[in-house]
Amino acid sequence: MTSKRKRKWNLLPGQPLTELDKQVMYWENKGKEVPTRDLIRTPEEIEGIRRSGVVNTGVLDEVARQIHAGMNTLEIDKICYDYCTSHGATPACLGYEGFPKSVCTSINEVVCHGIPKEEDVLQEGDIINVDFTTILDGYYADASRMFIIGKTSPECEQLVRVARECLEIGAEAAKPYSFVGDIGHAIEKHCKKYHYGVVRDLCGHGVGLKFHELPDVPHFGHRGQGMLLVPGMVFTIEPMINMGSWRVFIDDDDPYGWEVISDDELPSAQWEHTFVMTEHGVEILSY
Repeated sequence: MTSKRKRKWNLLPGQPLTELDKQVMYWENKGKEVPTRDLIRTPEEIEGIRRSGVVNTGVLDEVARQIHAGMNTLEIDKICYDYCTSHGATPACLGYEGFPKSVCTSINEVVCHGIPKEEDVLQEGDIINVDFTTILDGYYADASRMFIIGKTSPECEQLVRVARECLEIGAEAAKPYSFVGDIGHAIEKHCKKYHYGVVRDLCGHGVGLKFHELPDVPHFGHRGQGMLLVPGMVFTIEPMINMGSWRVFIDDDDPYGWEVISDDELPSAQWEHTFVMTEHGVEILSY
């Protein structure tokens, strides 16, 4: 006797099949990776994440109002901490796996996870990614933005613009009952037009009830691969686009082991939103 294959998608006992059940089971029967039911957020949970997203977006809006040449990144950390806590929320990064500050500030060749420091003073022409995650009432929202300090080079301006286009194109590719690989394929295709490198060592992720959940959302790949995306899933898209090689390394001078640098030390840019998948496509919860 052969044993029945255990399904990843469990039906609710005594409930009729929904369209969601039918779609997920169809793809599971085709051998595709599907989510477990616990990755589908309830309307109440989505509203909680949305409220957290409002605070998170407000943090980055406040940074946008105050960021300027001559300030150091420790000042940015204070702006973020003060805004977040004054709105009844908590910075998720602070103390997370030893991260010492409330926000990631990644300048020029720092791809991500840059640690705010008094000695990191913003100069005319710098590009910087500010990445913040908020916890409000137990719900997480995550987003990052690029800022150009004063006037930068045409090459850096293009990099920042293309990185944002990659996020937008990835979001457009995220349709209900499409696959994570569709997002990465669309981003990589656009990036290759400019001969940029899409970082492969880090990815987007599920978020909402925890800082990092499934699915992993790589920013390169092939259509039809990776986890099935269904209504109710909440995740980030956050392509890290390098002007040169996609390869990266951890800065040996970072005592915390967090700062990620482009391998050829050329500039890098990243934009990130938190999205919820709906019946019609993704909706932004934090930007």
